[in-house]
Amino acid sequence: MPLRSVLVKDYMSGKLVTFTPEMDVLDAIHELIQHRIAGAPVVDDHGNLVGMLSEFDCMKVVLAAAYHHEPGGPVSDLMVSDVKTVDAGMSVIDLAELFMESGLRRYPVMKDNRLVGQISRRDVLRALAEISQP
Repeated sequence: MPLRSVLVKDYMSGKLVTFTPEMDVLDAIHELIQHRIAGAPVVDDHGNLVGMLSEFDCMKVVLAAAYHHEPGGPVSDLMVSDVKTVDAGMSVIDLAELFMESGLRRYPVMKDNRLVGQISRRDVLRALAEISQP
C-alpha cells in the first residue's frame, strides 16, 4: 500500500470528549483527568468547533485556585480560539510532517467543515508503525 494513501480518517479517534464554552473549567479539568486525555475540542450548541482546551491551558486555573483561591470560570476564558485543524482525507505522512513542524500534540479532524474526530501524535506513530511492518 502506498504510504501516502494511508489517511487521517483511518487512525483518528471518532469518539470525542468535547467541551462547551460555558462549561466550568474545573469540570473540564475533571473530564481531562477522568478520560486520561491532554486536551479536547470546544464546540458550540450547533457542534461547530470554536476552540481547544488543553492541560497546559488549565494550569493557569489550577495555580490561581491553589494560590489565590479563585474560582475556575468558563472554558471560553482559557481555550485557544485560533484552532489549527486537519482534513479527514489528509495523508498520515503529510500529517507526520505537519506535527514535526508545528510542535502541536493533537489536531481536530474536519470533514466538510464539520468536526469528525481528533488525531494525536500517538495515533500517527501507531499508523507509521503499522504501515512500516513487512
